Amino acid sequence: MRIYCLAITALVCLGGNLFAQKDQDKYFNPKEVERIERVLSSDDMGGRKPFTEGIEKAADFISAEFKAAGLKMLPGATGFRQPFEVLSPIIKEVTGKFNDEEVKASQLVVISALPVLHLTEKSGYEMMEIKAGVNLATEAARMMAMKKNLIVVVDTSFPRSINYLGRLSRRFFKSEISVVFIVAAKASPVFDITIKQDVVAQKLANVVGIIPGKSKKNEYVIFSGHYDHLGIGKPVNGDSIFNGANDDAAGTTAVIMLAKYFKQLGNNERTIVFATFTAEESGGYGARYFSQQFDPATVMAMFNIEMIGTDSKWGNNSAYITGYEKTNMGEILAKNLKGTEFTFHPDPYITENLFYRSDNATLARLGVPAHTISTSKMDSEKYYHTVDDEIETLDLNNMAMIIKAIAKSSVSIINGKDTPSRVDTSTLK
Repeated sequence: MRIYCLAITALVCLGGNLFAQKDQDKYFNPKEVERIERVLSSDDMGGRKPFTEGIEKAADFISAEFKAAGLKMLPGATGFRQPFEVLSPIIKEVTGKFNDEEVKASQLVVISALPVLHLTEKSGYEMMEIKAGVNLATEAARMMAMKKNLIVVVDTSFPRSINYLGRLSRRFFKSEISVVFIVAAKASPVFDITIKQDVVAQKLANVVGIIPGKSKKNEYVIFSGHYDHLGIGKPVNGDSIFNGANDDAAGTTAVIMLAKYFKQLGNNERTIVFATFTAEESGGYGARYFSQQFDPATVMAMFNIEMIGTDSKWGNNSAYITGYEKTNMGEILAKNLKGTEFTFHPDPYITENLFYRSDNATLARLGVPAHTISTSKMDSEKYYHTVDDEIETLDLNNMAMIIKAIAKSSVSIINGKDTPSRVDTSTLK
């Protein structure tokens, strides 16, 4: 009887394994890759640039795919779009003095939703300084993160400081906090400045769906990619559309396919979030907004997928993980892939600083084991950010294998058996 039971158990397990294999082959195949890729990277999408008709078409398509997969919407949402606004200010008039000198608009960078700011030493703004010799970018980011009303005096020794800081004010999220950077030789104990500006609100949207978890529904595993690209530019050999097939329709394709597979599988203990971000190419606004909606302590892992349409430097059936050494997530994925032909490698392009350049970075800076998976040969990716990044340049068979490997490698994390170590935030730049 015991032998009989063991035999039955073995057959059940074998049947389950065969079903899972058959299921994977059904969901991760080159034809499905091509179907999704061909739509997202078509000329009809116009390069999927934010604030264009093309990116709206892409969002509609992704939403329809999430609906067809049977995903749930975010709590409180009425659709799969996750809408938000970014603000862009235009300084119209500046009057007043700082250090007994007339203030010019060319000295200022204003990050504020207010149409009029009247700044004096009694207006409640804390004054801080960025002095010569420090890292301007690091100090500016640190002060922005304080979430205080600030007047930041930037030493005149920094070359082109207004140009750099101006990027911060190009677009920002609405906030009750105002930060004003002023380039000056020194701080001023007494000042009186009035700034009048027009603030334009622009609408953007991520596309997000979820599969609620069973026993650990308040723990999240995120699969993401960005669906925006560069839009339409100057014609090159008659072609002006930056189709972005690899960057990053490839990652978005992976997210859609993973969503359909895990929904069908239906055994996730943790809640799985499938997110396609907007405006990665123009400042990472989509990922930044998305990240603000989560308590980072509840996010167990993030698989950000970027540019997997070409083979890696190691050939087919391989990819690399940015920030591999910062958590043990790569080790967990390797364990789950043991016995397969697929291999994950540490990022070989360390000087490119990729860990901080993609949509994983915002959550990684908060300690989340958030990594980007890619195959892009950053030293020789000839179609990167060109009009020739089209579906014909992609290896669809290899893409299907990569997406299948991501699914298989993530299972123990999704099921709550493995939890990657956190990023040591004290080491982040």
